[in-house]
Amino acid sequence: MPSEIKIDLHDCFNRSDDIDRALNDALATARRLRAKTLQIVHGKGSGQLKKRVQRFLQQPEVKAVTRRIDNDSKNWGRLFIHFRWPEKGC
Repeated sequence: MPSEIKIDLHDCFNRSDDIDRALNDALATARRLRAKTLQIVHGKGSGQLKKRVQRFLQQPEVKAVTRRIDNDSKNWGRLFIHFRWPEKGC
C-alpha cells in the first residue's frame, strides 16, 4: 500500500475536463488504497491551476477526508494533502 500518491497537472493545465478528471481519479485512487498523502504538482505559472486545485479542495467530499494541506516550503508549485480515512467496517 503506497503511503503517497503523486499527480502532476502540467500535462493538462489548459484542458478543464482533464484537470477535473485527473484530480478526481487521484482522490479515488487515494481513497481505494487508503494513501496517507496525495502530492499535487500544479506548477508555478500564472497561478490559475493552483486556484483550480484550491477550489477542488473546498468540495465537501474532499474536505471530509482531509486532515491537513501543506504547501511545499521549497517548491511553491506543489502541495500535499494529508488524509484521515474513516475506520473500515462501519
